[in-house]
Amino acid sequence: MRGNASYLKLASVSDTRAHDASQLPADYFQEPLKYFARMRAKAPVTPVTMPEGNRAWMITRYAEVRAALTDPRLAKDWVGKLKPADFQPDPVTGYLSAHLLSLDPPDHTRLRRLVVKAFTARRIAALRPRIEEITASLLDALEGRKSADLIEAFAFPLPITVICELLGIPAADQDKFQVWSHAIVSSVVTEEEWLRAGTEMFHYFTALLAAKRRSPADDLTSALIAARDSGDSLDERELIALLFLLLVAGHETTTNLIATGALALLSYPAELARLRGDWSLLPAAVEELLRYSNPLNHTTDRFTTEPVELGGVTIPAGEWVLCVTSSANRDPSRFDDPDRLDLGRDAAGHLAFGHGIHYCLGAPLARLEGEVAFRALLTRFPSLSLAVPESSLRWRPSSLIHGLESLPVRLA
Repeated sequence: MRGNASYLKLASVSDTRAHDASQLPADYFQEPLKYFARMRAKAPVTPVTMPEGNRAWMITRYAEVRAALTDPRLAKDWVGKLKPADFQPDPVTGYLSAHLLSLDPPDHTRLRRLVVKAFTARRIAALRPRIEEITASLLDALEGRKSADLIEAFAFPLPITVICELLGIPAADQDKFQVWSHAIVSSVVTEEEWLRAGTEMFHYFTALLAAKRRSPADDLTSALIAARDSGDSLDERELIALLFLLLVAGHETTTNLIATGALALLSYPAELARLRGDWSLLPAAVEELLRYSNPLNHTTDRFTTEPVELGGVTIPAGEWVLCVTSSANRDPSRFDDPDRLDLGRDAAGHLAFGHGIHYCLGAPLARLEGEVAFRALLTRFPSLSLAVPESSLRWRPSSLIHGLESLPVRLA
């Protein structure tokens, strides 16, 4: 995430000054798809300077993004493979660099195997009644109100409640995680703010693990502790990193799916009416909303371990690379009329959850939450509409996250 990018800015072993890099302006965060479309039209890979000053290579065409996501020359373990001889990670950098999205095989394979055991199809399906219950409770609280911020009242509390209950985290601590998570994935916070958020999460999870060791419960955290303490191949740093990743990834994507998906539906009233008239479209609609709305702009950081040629463009070794999945999902060579929402479209093959060994483990849970949320919301509030002009909506200042700051809606 942010820490990786900052480190790679210092650790790059090639001289990117030899390459013309497009400077992404400050409004990139508000209109990323516009800039991705321009890049995609010119070349499959473009060197850029991010608004915060970091250098990166953005892969924007579908074929090249999909290929890059399975290319072992695009690695994740930046600490293990790029660190200078005198580099000593602090405890926060150490644990943030030990989660699944910062590791390569064989460590990635080992840790993913442990987490997969907890995210079985049966376990996710068994969550449906509780997800429906939480959804109904949140919508009950909106009854009688004329308007609301859909993110604050619904899109955030639904997935954060689900993942906190899954991990055994007290409901009273949910707001802390929203603040910490926003700082961790932001592109504009200072290094001090990023480090403070990471440190506070580190101490929180350390205390949580101590409490769960004293009083185990029927939750995923206790199960992971049991795996760690029974001698399974999981050390304490990796355990803390897993909790961090599950918590952040477990709500960010789904929050943005619900919010940006609702915005997309409200922007296409004919498609909204189509869905309301035929709920059998719902599973396909969620896939199309994932493709069209793209809860993430791009995947998390990768870097080249050797020169890599993609689409006729050579990326030197040691370079920071971003696989722009949202651009791939709007590539007209893969999807017809890609800038139009079409709930009847076969969106199979979209890259909203990535591809390859780092494909999102929580995808089935996000899909389930999306199906439950959209059906309940659109059924409960048939007059749902935007309360402000769409042009006034603001997007979070994050290159990684494609999420609104707020979504004011009229409920009646």
